[in-house]
Amino acid sequence: MGYADELFDLTGKVVLVTGGSRGLGREMAFAAAHCGADVIIASRNYDNCVATAGEIAEKTGRAAIPYGVHIGRWDQLDGLVDACYDRFGRIDVLINNAGMQPVYDDLPSVSEKLFDAIIALNLKGPFRLSALVAERMVAAGRGSIVNVSSTGSIRPRPSIVPYAAAKAGLNAMTEGLALAFGPAVRVNTLMAGPYRTDATAGWDLDNLAPGDNPFAAHALQRIGRPSEIVGAALFLASDASSYTTGSILRSDGGMP
Repeated sequence: MGYADELFDLTGKVVLVTGGSRGLGREMAFAAAHCGADVIIASRNYDNCVATAGEIAEKTGRAAIPYGVHIGRWDQLDGLVDACYDRFGRIDVLINNAGMQPVYDDLPSVSEKLFDAIIALNLKGPFRLSALVAERMVAAGRGSIVNVSSTGSIRPRPSIVPYAAAKAGLNAMTEGLALAFGPAVRVNTLMAGPYRTDATAGWDLDNLAPGDNPFAAHALQRIGRPSEIVGAALFLASDASSYTTGSILRSDGGMP
């Protein structure tokens, strides 16, 4: 292998990606497999997990296992972890990517049910899953957890207040878990900015009038391509970041 290949090598590793059947999670799962890892694709839509796992196995030759689970439901997460260890005997990297950013008319219209669902998927689930996996990682002597956050956590617009609050909690959780489970386990936040995914599918970004670019103030002046999350994700997942923990890595095109 070349120097860079060796630095980011995940051969023999097992990577669990939540929300791994589409969007940024799908890109990260494919990237891990291309670097030699076996992967578990977990999300609520089992059929999508099956399809993505099949594509990964076909294109990379690595084992890719689908698992249907609601990450926001505490009582389903023990089963997910047990299934991973029953199949592979280990989890080396956990990528907490599953999340939701629902649209609402205004803040008074946000119901308690919607608020609780946002907190459950974006914060409660990652906490519980991280605690379960990190405990076993410590016993194994090593591991990496990557919490996928959002620049909304530090730029909370009125349209995303509950989501921004949950992601801000995820940022704080990262630092606490890094202290709790170090030195064996590294825990970091990958803070994503605007990317062209299902969440932005309704944005007509290809037919903008002059002066209407919503990213004009960003350093790169454009939305990100899903594939552009890969470098940052692989850095945090692999030994390339062996002295990085409790940190926040922004991948947002230079959002001001």
